[in-house]
Amino acid sequence: MTNQLRYFLWLGLLVLLWFNYTTWSEHFASAPTAAARQAPGPAAAPSLANNVPQTAAPAAASIPPSSSAPAAVKAAAPPAVPAASSAPVIHVRTDVYDLEISTQGGTLETVQLLKYAKVKGKRARVVLENPDPATEYLLQTGLTGPAGGAYPTQTARFSTASAEYHMGPTGVLRVPLTWQGGGVTVTKTFVFRKGSYRIGLEYAIRNGGTETWTFSEYAQLFRNDPRTKSSYFDPASTAYHGPAMWNGHEYVELDPSSSDYHHYQRVVTDGWIAVPQHDFVSAVVPPKGARYRFTSQVSGTDYLLEALGPTRTVPPGGTLTLGQTLFVGPTLHAQLAATDPTLTYVENYGKLSFLARPLFWLLRQAHRLTGNWGVAIILVTVLLKLVFYPLSEASGRSMAKMKALGPRIKSIQETYKDDKEKLGRAMMEIYKREKVNPVSGCLPMILQFPVFIAFYWVLLYSVELRQAPFVLWIQDLSSRDPYFILPAIMALTGFLQFKLNPAPPDPIQAKMFMFMPIVMAGLFAFFPSGLVLYYVVNSLLSIAQQWNINRRIAAATGRRS
Repeated sequence: MTNQLRYFLWLGLLVLLWFNYTTWSEHFASAPTAAARQAPGPAAAPSLANNVPQTAAPAAASIPPSSSAPAAVKAAAPPAVPAASSAPVIHVRTDVYDLEISTQGGTLETVQLLKYAKVKGKRARVVLENPDPATEYLLQTGLTGPAGGAYPTQTARFSTASAEYHMGPTGVLRVPLTWQGGGVTVTKTFVFRKGSYRIGLEYAIRNGGTETWTFSEYAQLFRNDPRTKSSYFDPASTAYHGPAMWNGHEYVELDPSSSDYHHYQRVVTDGWIAVPQHDFVSAVVPPKGARYRFTSQVSGTDYLLEALGPTRTVPPGGTLTLGQTLFVGPTLHAQLAATDPTLTYVENYGKLSFLARPLFWLLRQAHRLTGNWGVAIILVTVLLKLVFYPLSEASGRSMAKMKALGPRIKSIQETYKDDKEKLGRAMMEIYKREKVNPVSGCLPMILQFPVFIAFYWVLLYSVELRQAPFVLWIQDLSSRDPYFILPAIMALTGFLQFKLNPAPPDPIQAKMFMFMPIVMAGLFAFFPSGLVLYYVVNSLLSIAQQWNINRRIAAATGRRS
């Protein structure tokens, strides 16, 4: 192996280190310590979960013209009502949910996902919204208006015909709650559908009073989200979790650790707000064409993300129906896209999304054909290898020629070991005579690097692979190999690749490269088995291709000699 080739190998390592550093710094470097974030200020601030948005007086009730610049948010004075109260709850069970809706405000207080276990094989399910003070997470909705009026906000009490609702054979479940005040009757209905994590939210308003009723629809996501210790081997700890939004043009993460988003406001049309975390998300999707004011507020480890709709009126004796869409559940691409095509951005494959999204589409098509995500990974890996075959062939031929020249290069190095200038000229002469370019073996590898990294993110952050079985002992592609069989195979394939490629002339470097497969296998041993499967299949294909190239080059060299 030449010095130039080693330079490119070190360059590849530096690129990997840079990639890991930028990922780490993006999510953790700017975050204050838990102690700093929890340290009280001069006075204890009231919980953001108590905030009820208020509109302006009727004469100036319209949302101001849209602006791309953020503006400061002045929080409304919170009422003296606890966020998660002791009000009776409505128990709702569908084929995908076991949840509780508080009769105070119709707040989603507890959302348990029946099809997703915290640990595969265990009874405990994944829980998103919950009233636990240590991890409080609420989805609050309601109608609000100018200060002083009576409105069905998240602090208002609702009545309900039943405390239990179960999905029947129709596949549609409607859960109505009713509020009355000032002659106005509002029926707030949650609509659940079989197999869907999309929740419809409808309001039916009847004004039985003598005056026009002015109001605005709103929804807000509150979460107490203490930062947890990150682990390179745990995708859930490295994935972004926090408030986010689609501002009508792009996906924006409103990182609570950044002071820019502690008091943030933007008027948006055709946008949405969400709180994503690894594999799961809670989102509010307003109706198309409506201009909403999105605000973000942060207080310690608490944050509140709010969507306030335009001002509307209902005349005396009049009625009005309106609604919005909620999404609470796993980041399943098909369901996100059906809710809103832009909602798929919460999958967030990073800066290489433009490559990752087509790769995920390809993976989904392979899964449709096979019904097994592990087999789908193998098929896509083979397809990628075929696409890059010409580049791999060029790289492999260069490596094979270098390996064939190995004895002659070693002889030249021993002859001119005390004269670097003559050694350099002799090396250049043999490269020129044999038409070998040491750099040509590295450039194809660098060109393939972004695609392989994008596929890495797809495998790491696609919920579809969560607890998905492959074969035999691999029953969860999102978890490590329980018996470390795939990492062992990975180490073996790495050693075979080392043997097929030209060895570095320096004995110390040669030993380093020989032990590198063991080091890599040790690192990957705790990665999701789907990632290790991809790496093993890619290595096996590379070994087969390089062996074939070496055989052809050796035969051609033998004929010439």
